[in-house]
Amino acid sequence: MPYLNTLTEIRKFITVCTQAETLWLDTEVADFRSKNPKLSLIQVLDDPDDMSGERIFILDVLEQPDAIADFISVIMSNHAIEKVFHNSSYDLKFLGGSKKAKNVTCTLEMAKKIPYHILPLHNYKLETLASELCNFKNIDKQHQTSDWGIRPLTEEQIDYAYLDCIYLAQVHKALLELNQEINPDPKTDDIVSLTARYKQIEKEYKLLTSEYDYLQERIKKAMQAQNVLETSEYKLNSYERATVKVGFGELIQLVQSQGISLDFPVTLTQKLQKDLGNNLEQLNVDVETSSIVRLLPQKNEDEE
Repeated sequence: MPYLNTLTEIRKFITVCTQAETLWLDTEVADFRSKNPKLSLIQVLDDPDDMSGERIFILDVLEQPDAIADFISVIMSNHAIEKVFHNSSYDLKFLGGSKKAKNVTCTLEMAKKIPYHILPLHNYKLETLASELCNFKNIDKQHQTSDWGIRPLTEEQIDYAYLDCIYLAQVHKALLELNQEINPDPKTDDIVSLTARYKQIEKEYKLLTSEYDYLQERIKKAMQAQNVLETSEYKLNSYERATVKVGFGELIQLVQSQGISLDFPVTLTQKLQKDLGNNLEQLNVDVETSSIVRLLPQKNEDEE
């Protein structure tokens, strides 16, 4: 667990990192609740099989803008290096943003894309994924909100900083394995077994959806009638949606009188195409086609 806090050490390490194919990264931020949060640490793991912390490098970049700038230009902007984060949108605020950062993988987004019946979690926090997917126990997150602007950092803060990279790498590995399981080659997928399972849950799905919608409406009506805005489980959220409509002819007159340009494509509905009739041929029409595939049940003879 090397702790690097001089510009020379950090720059030397950044040069070494350029040889890596994948890096697992995390950050700690000082004054994160203020209007001027500052990047405090960058944690870097270059070996996902390391569980000891020996391959985790902690870069102390507090008040070192040159070190941060070098990391962004050499590592974050490098297309050849995959950078793995959890909730990358937060870390990227301090590491170049989405415009500069290239080849970024976010385990939070990976987890969200896995169907709920495969990954039935109440949330997708890193500690939840590490606990449920990778069997890590007694994960302590109390130092997440500690003061990362103090120096020297406490031993407990440093331990927390390097452990997150271990969790991240193992979660990433587990999610990759899950993706392979749920995305087999469709050319060799077992249609018979898939169909059998689909039929098995189809009726249950319809029953649950029906009851779900029914209960939701009853809860909303009961809360409104009893003037209950929220319970321990849910709250009512009401809003008004305004739709602005205007006669097309009136709009055309206004546009012409004001010299406003409305030169943009308009999607013609089936009805409008029918109303235009042969006049449609006078227009320079751009037709876009798309294929829609639907799964429909076969009709039984007794249904015909």
